[in-house]
Amino acid sequence: MEDRPYVLLSCGMSIDGYVDSADDERLLLSNDADFDRVDEVRAGCDAILVGAGTVRQDNPRLLIRDETRRKTREARGQSPDPVKVTVTSSCDLDPRAHFFTLGESAKLVYCATPAMAPARHKLGHLATVVDGGDPVDLRRVTADLAGRGIARLMVEGGGTVHTQFLTSGLADELQLVVAPFFVGDSKAPRFVGDGDFPWCAQRRAQLADVRRIGDVVLLRYALSDRFRD
Repeated sequence: MEDRPYVLLSCGMSIDGYVDSADDERLLLSNDADFDRVDEVRAGCDAILVGAGTVRQDNPRLLIRDETRRKTREARGQSPDPVKVTVTSSCDLDPRAHFFTLGESAKLVYCATPAMAPARHKLGHLATVVDGGDPVDLRRVTADLAGRGIARLMVEGGGTVHTQFLTSGLADELQLVVAPFFVGDSKAPRFVGDGDFPWCAQRRAQLADVRRIGDVVLLRYALSDRFRD
């Protein structure tokens, strides 16, 4: 058995594969019903991981919205919100970001070895800073998370992080929501970048479920034999 959490990748994209617009205004790719579904998925996870770029660009809260779900987690002996996790090569992170200032759950920053000293000086009072290797090695990160009791990890992007998890063969499930419009701007960020992916024309990913949620569609892919329906 692999010494890592069950890894679930979650992403929303346009029909043409973009996850945001090229300007500063955040592009909403989902609807209220799907936001609630994502909240439910988050509530069932031990930790949520985003890349440092997502922390900088989107300033996500990474909290459970529904109070009933929060109380259910507490009744199970968990914190109301999952552990927050990010990975960074340079530690170019603002200590005032929502990642650090909101919620009472633990915050973990996996940092490239050369940036460890400044990272601990900058963020050590707000988060646990962990040596992630040089460069940051996701196998090392996920093994460390397993050692901290993280059994189910939700990865919410961005594109670089999704690409790294997929090309490293570290993803067990992909939940991909497709919004009913096009972005049509090559300057905008995409779901994934270039890479040597395990799934190709000769080895197709297994489509486990399709669900219509209002005007968006959810595609669930089983990416490993650890997939849980």
